[in-house]
Amino acid sequence: MTPAYLIILGIALLLSLVTAGKVKSTFARYSQVRSRSGLTGADVARAILQANSIHDVKVEPVHGSLTDHYDPSSKTLRLSEPVYGSDSVAALGVAAHEVGHAIQHATRYAPLQFRSAWVPVAGIGSNIGYLVMLIGLGLGLSGGSMTMAWIGVALFATTTVFTLITLPVEFDASRRALATLETSGVLVGEEIDGARSVLNAAAMTYVAAAAVSLMQLLYWVFRILGAQRSND
Repeated sequence: MTPAYLIILGIALLLSLVTAGKVKSTFARYSQVRSRSGLTGADVARAILQANSIHDVKVEPVHGSLTDHYDPSSKTLRLSEPVYGSDSVAALGVAAHEVGHAIQHATRYAPLQFRSAWVPVAGIGSNIGYLVMLIGLGLGLSGGSMTMAWIGVALFATTTVFTLITLPVEFDASRRALATLETSGVLVGEEIDGARSVLNAAAMTYVAAAAVSLMQLLYWVFRILGAQRSND
């Protein structure tokens, strides 16, 4: 736990709190704004799925707040209780975003396919990457231990790749959502601006996660390079 790493952890905590707070406050604000259409999140989700000729995706409620997600393995779109039955601008924006992921899945959107295939790889890297790096550093980076440290970096890098590939997936889903809501007339004028604010706030959580992961990766790279130079 060097001072530099503690700073990175502090930045990570700060970004997490700020982005999470922004999402909650923005969602709460536009949850109070009812859409003119009167449609609920579930209504909009089913309508968009039908408009895109997707008939094998189920839409069902799930407990919690901001727990909305699309499960490609079972082709199920799960909307949180504040979204499923609400006709608010926030609810319709979130519902349309999740349908965006279902459309990505149906059209075999390349970044989504890559992210799905990368999940087990990133899972392994996040579980043992740190351990392998620390063992290599603890052994003094001589001979095989240096190789072990770099293997640890490579393993940790798999999680960074996952956070980076998540960005185009999430931004594309939001783009699809806003375009569909506007062209269909479900949301109009300031309602579109409200939905965009909700989705942009949510997107920033992914940006923050990618930035923190990249900072951590660079820290370990420079840490190992520094230790390697010290031993030369």
